[in-house]
Amino acid sequence: MTATVGLGTVFREWGRIGCVGFGGPPAHIALLRKLCVDDRRWLDAQEFEDAIAACNLLPGPASTQLAIFTAWRVRGRAGAVVGGLAFIVPGLIAILVLAMLFLEGEPPLWVTAAGAGAGSAVAAVAVQAGWSLVRPGWQRAPARSRWLVYLLLGAAGAATIGPWLVLLLIACGIAEILFQRVPAGRRPPLAALPLIATTGFAGSVAWMAFKVGALSYGGGFVIIPLMQADAVDHYRWMTSAQFLNAVALGQITPGPVVHTVAVVGYAAAGLAGALLAAAVAFAPSFAFILLGAHRFDRLRANRRIRAFLDGAGPGAVGAILGSAVPLALALAEWWQYAVLAGSLVLMLAFRRGPVLTLLSAAAVGVVVVLSR
Repeated sequence: MTATVGLGTVFREWGRIGCVGFGGPPAHIALLRKLCVDDRRWLDAQEFEDAIAACNLLPGPASTQLAIFTAWRVRGRAGAVVGGLAFIVPGLIAILVLAMLFLEGEPPLWVTAAGAGAGSAVAAVAVQAGWSLVRPGWQRAPARSRWLVYLLLGAAGAATIGPWLVLLLIACGIAEILFQRVPAGRRPPLAALPLIATTGFAGSVAWMAFKVGALSYGGGFVIIPLMQADAVDHYRWMTSAQFLNAVALGQITPGPVVHTVAVVGYAAAGLAGALLAAAVAFAPSFAFILLGAHRFDRLRANRRIRAFLDGAGPGAVGAILGSAVPLALALAEWWQYAVLAGSLVLMLAFRRGPVLTLLSAAAVGVVVVLSR
């Protein structure tokens, strides 16, 4: 392991990516590759691709884990902690500032209008995110008929069963282990096994965040139905409109989409709830890398883990697509559905990114509401 890179350099470079990393995982991966492979040559191309593959085997936000892993690769555990925090904190600060504005009791009318417009486009962002994963997943599938079944189950689960989606993804993974008849030996990843939720108010926030950080395969929009079921339907910390605003904020701020969990925590318990939710959601990513990065090669070679992800993976892709259903049903105004349709055209036909789409939708919302 290379350990000659100074912590100051790690802080500066990973912090820069945390500040400019708009666009979600694709942007984060591209920026990390440019830094570590192309510009500084701390890793060769094969090492970087292996790191991506290893992080995709883990539950939770893959691009966050990649940022932590690459920092570990160049500066050990201290680098992983410094680099990971530098990557996460800028976006976390930005989304908390915006959350205070959007979730306050009487926000200005233009703020409400912008939130309603941006929220209208969130379902389109989910569809685009899921669709972008369908083709590569289909090409890698060891058995395409089962892959399609897992995809449809994930989509149906995200659209209907909310907090039980985690168990459905686990079931898909176990089913694929059985189908592939992988010999008994090591169990599926411990983080994939269902856990018992804690009780109490802080415990409710922590459990919601833990599901996001440790039990969601695929990251990104897989977390949306999990959070929506808790935040809106079960605990009623937020209205549907506020939740749409939270997801939109997670898309237009830099850093990982998982930052959305901090907005939910803020709605539940103010700043303390936001910080608790963020800490719990990101802690598994640090733990996976700090405790297991040196075992990544063996993890990738484990047949049972690969089989588990052959089932859970397409289920997660389906869940991303299915999350668009409750997001669309949360819309309340006719013009929001028009914005949703336009956003789908903008993203799928013209291949525009989520940040531009959400900002455009926010602008339409301001125009429509203020012109009434």
